[in-house]
Amino acid sequence: MKNILIVDDSRMARVIARRCLEILIPSDCLFHEAENGEEALFLIRRTPFDLVLTDLNMPVMDGEALLKWIKGSPKTHDIPVAVISSIGNPEKEQKIKGLGALAVVAKPLSPEVLRESIGSFLSKWGTQTKFESW
Repeated sequence: MKNILIVDDSRMARVIARRCLEILIPSDCLFHEAENGEEALFLIRRTPFDLVLTDLNMPVMDGEALLKWIKGSPKTHDIPVAVISSIGNPEKEQKIKGLGALAVVAKPLSPEVLRESIGSFLSKWGTQTKFESW
C-alpha cells in the first residue's frame, strides 16, 4: 500500500490531483490531503509517505517551504515531492528542482501532464501503472 499526500489550499484542486493519480496508478494507494504546508507537516510527522504532491502557492506555509522542510530533515529527505505550479518561470522551476523536487508539474493538471512529469518515477514502484497501456 502506497501512501500519497496531496497538498493544496483548493479542495477542487485536491480532488483533481487525486483523480489524476487514480487514473495513472494501481489501486493499492491510500490518499491523504492537507490544505497547506503546515497541515502537511503534521501528517508527515505521523505517516510515512511514498509521494507528496504539493501546490506551490498556498497560505500559512507554501509548497517551497514544505519542500525545504521535507528535504532538510534526515527523517523525511527521501520522500519524493512533486510541486504543482502555474508560474511558468524557468528560473523558479530550476530553483524548486535544485531544492530536491522530483518534478515541477505544470497547471492545468491532467493525467497526461502528470504522466509526462512523474511517470518514470511511478513506474519504479514495481507494479504496472495504468498509463503504461496508453
